[in-house]
Amino acid sequence: MEESNNYGHQHPLLLILDQDQLIHNQSGVTHCSRCGEEVSAPCFCCVEHCGFYLHKACGDAPLELNHPFHPHHPLLLMKNAPYSNGVYACDFCDKEDNKFVYHCSCGLDFHIKCALFTFNIAENNLKELDHVALQDEELEDDSKCFGCWEPLAKYTHFSPDCRFNLHEKCAKLPFKLNHKCHHKHPLTLQFISEQLSCKICQVTVQLKGFVYGCSPCKFVVHIECVSESLALVVEDKRHEHPFTLLLRGSSFICDACGIEGSYASYICCTCNIMVHKKCTSLPRIIKSKWHDHRLFHKYFLHVEDFRVRDCIICHDEVNIEHGSYYCSECDVIFHVKCAMKYKYSYEIVENEDEESPNESVSSITKVLEWNDAGEATVIEHITHIHHLTLSDRVGEYDSKCCDGCLLPISDSFYYCTQCDFFVHKVCVELPKVKQVWHHRCQSSLVLTSNEVFWCVACGYWSKAFAYKCEECKARTCLRCIIALTPGAHTCVGHKHPVFLYIENTGGCVACGCDSNGCLRCKVCDFSLDHKCFSLPITSQHKNDQHLLSLAYGDDNSYSESHFCDVCEESRDPNLWFYHCATCDTSAHVNCVLGEHPFIKLGSIVEVYEDTHEHPLTVVKKVYYYPNCSDCGKPCLDLALECTGCNFIVHAGCLQIRWTKGYNLGSKEKKEKQLG
Repeated sequence: MEESNNYGHQHPLLLILDQDQLIHNQSGVTHCSRCGEEVSAPCFCCVEHCGFYLHKACGDAPLELNHPFHPHHPLLLMKNAPYSNGVYACDFCDKEDNKFVYHCSCGLDFHIKCALFTFNIAENNLKELDHVALQDEELEDDSKCFGCWEPLAKYTHFSPDCRFNLHEKCAKLPFKLNHKCHHKHPLTLQFISEQLSCKICQVTVQLKGFVYGCSPCKFVVHIECVSESLALVVEDKRHEHPFTLLLRGSSFICDACGIEGSYASYICCTCNIMVHKKCTSLPRIIKSKWHDHRLFHKYFLHVEDFRVRDCIICHDEVNIEHGSYYCSECDVIFHVKCAMKYKYSYEIVENEDEESPNESVSSITKVLEWNDAGEATVIEHITHIHHLTLSDRVGEYDSKCCDGCLLPISDSFYYCTQCDFFVHKVCVELPKVKQVWHHRCQSSLVLTSNEVFWCVACGYWSKAFAYKCEECKARTCLRCIIALTPGAHTCVGHKHPVFLYIENTGGCVACGCDSNGCLRCKVCDFSLDHKCFSLPITSQHKNDQHLLSLAYGDDNSYSESHFCDVCEESRDPNLWFYHCATCDTSAHVNCVLGEHPFIKLGSIVEVYEDTHEHPLTVVKKVYYYPNCSDCGKPCLDLALECTGCNFIVHAGCLQIRWTKGYNLGSKEKKEKQLG
């Protein structure tokens, strides 16, 4: 045992070289202050016994690491990752942490131990694994190798007890090799910092583990694809004929997916098609969360069969001279890459003869009367106890809101003759059970009503119709369900249809904020956040006796008119606002709607048992502000209160609880689905 420098600690440190000495100095299980893992010798401990421990390897880690697998930038040792919450996911083992990190300016992050361990692999220094047992047996879990991210049990591997999941072959990969798929330069083993497709199998590489690559050429291939010998003949039940390997010196367009390929192609001489290796086993039929019907894969389609040939996901034109997925029941077509992009959003239909389950079960339980146009004029609906009657007399009820989406009645609707119940025709016709692309659970969502809930898509509290996941219990409001449905949408504030782009980042013309995903016009520079797309076109405010109408920009150049008549602050004339033409008053959208526009005081909320054992009532305290039972701060805004005991909680605190529960409950599932 010897004394050491203090590595930034306020007290002197002792170096412990023997595990028995460490146990003698410990008062229970202790963890390294840098990497967070359980401490083992050799390590440092504080002579003042203040609880500070440090692995010797972590203490000796260089502040700057020039890693052979990432030669273009140094990895810098930082106390916290440079992100707002300080949390990062290691690009080797894929585990999250908030302690010390080796960080690169290009976005790579590594645990200290992962950075040093992979450095030793690059240097062919495997002393750390000398005494680790090798295994071939099956594993109880579906652990993956940190090097190639193939199943750990697929090849001989080191015992996971060493805390690194690694195949023996991946620990002994050559640092540099020449391969016939890339003659210009040798390929080097490296980390991957940008999403590129493997040049052999065309699958996008995951941003973790190792790949072989050529940085100047932006050329990458999977470890598995380099080491595997390509089969001369591939047979798969999804195609009636065998595919034969054809090595090429030039690129080709795959007839199965329409994407360029290089080096290796497989041909079917009978069908006269050429495909990537991965496309030899492309599913013939899939069930997608993006569409209500089954989708069929076809190598070629006829132009006359499709009025519009734009992919319903990315909205770019599909080249029907190459493979695509299409719906045989309606005019819908998908790029193969779009249909297969997110693992959680589709499932393969293995039995083609199996009857397709009808998930689009109508929420209308019975039609009592029809009109000559074939519309149901009197119905029974699962959300209401009385008969509902169809009407198009919108002007007579423009002050009423739909009980389904809580937006003003602005189109054909059903109403109850016995009570104050109104619901848009489009809301009535939504199915009882629905799959949606933006929800990651595999189970379908079920239509519910008359419940107070927090929408996971827009963050608003509501008491209206919702789609509820039976698996994670998360709810999505009808406004979000409709806005986030693929296809063309009509926007009152714009002359062209708008389309949902899930990966588009742009400024919303209504609120001015940037958003990941929006509804965008393909003709002009117009995009909307999905929450702004669902804004009420009319609303009421206590400052004005008339209905306020949503305005889509202020043509009045007189600067003094660009003020909000509610908060009396300035407003941007280019953004949307509410306006009363009679009184000539204008106000910010948020000032008119408030923070909770879709919920009524006095509503009853059923909460999870771990939150409170009794139902809670939505309240807003005026004179007396009790402290929140969750955070301890006064309840000045919307809160939920138990009338039977002294429990009260901020709506925001309950929202945070539910959000954490939803995220934690589906974290493992997301990892499996996203692959």
